[in-house]
Amino acid sequence: MSKKIPLRMCIACRTMKEKNELLRIVKNKQGEIFIDKSFKANGRGAYICNNGNCFDKCIKSKSLNRAFKCEIPVELLEELKQNMNN
Repeated sequence: MSKKIPLRMCIACRTMKEKNELLRIVKNKQGEIFIDKSFKANGRGAYICNNGNCFDKCIKSKSLNRAFKCEIPVELLEELKQNMNN
């Protein structure tokens, strides 16, 4: 019996993908928002495809704002976009 691979939905394009194919963005209790490369950080997580198109769509539709129930500064979104493919 093979191990079940968890699926997550991209908040921008709404497609279901394997968890390890997506980026996890986390908002912790201190209000810090960052990319979680370990997939284990505490806090509210949102998943997004690891490409610029989905991130641009996410910014335009404000889906990260909805996921974290707060207004996210444009500077922080640009910083996240810079760190995406690193």
